[in-house]
Amino acid sequence: MSDATGFEPKIVAYVCNWCTYLGADLAGTNRLEYPPNVRIVRLPCTGRIDFNLLIKTFEMGADAVIVSGCHPGDCHYTAGNYHARRRWTMFRELLDTLGFEMDRIHFAWISAAEGKKFQQFITETTEKTRALGPYTAYREICEASR
Repeated sequence: MSDATGFEPKIVAYVCNWCTYLGADLAGTNRLEYPPNVRIVRLPCTGRIDFNLLIKTFEMGADAVIVSGCHPGDCHYTAGNYHARRRWTMFRELLDTLGFEMDRIHFAWISAAEGKKFQQFITETTEKTRALGPYTAYREICEASR
């Protein structure tokens, strides 16, 4: 349900093909309801995410971004999720320095058997994003850098 202003967040989720995407599919198969605010982009592995993609997502109007994949140690590509986690540690500092709101970027490890966890995570993320309101800081960051 939207707040008094009618704001409904736009959330983009970059998910692993082998785990989180199948967890989302399981949630759907089990008819678990969650907010329709999330658009899922299926990738082979979270280790394949170029974090500039996250910036581009905000540039295109997203209010939040989710990155989710296999649990550490269970990656179908051996260590892809470890690579993503390592890159995120470095990239997070850069985003924080640039002034991005870190509350708008969410990471999760959700396996193919965790449809209920997927539903809960999407619901919580949508509620948090709705409480934060529309993300306008990206436009302000871009205007300041001109």
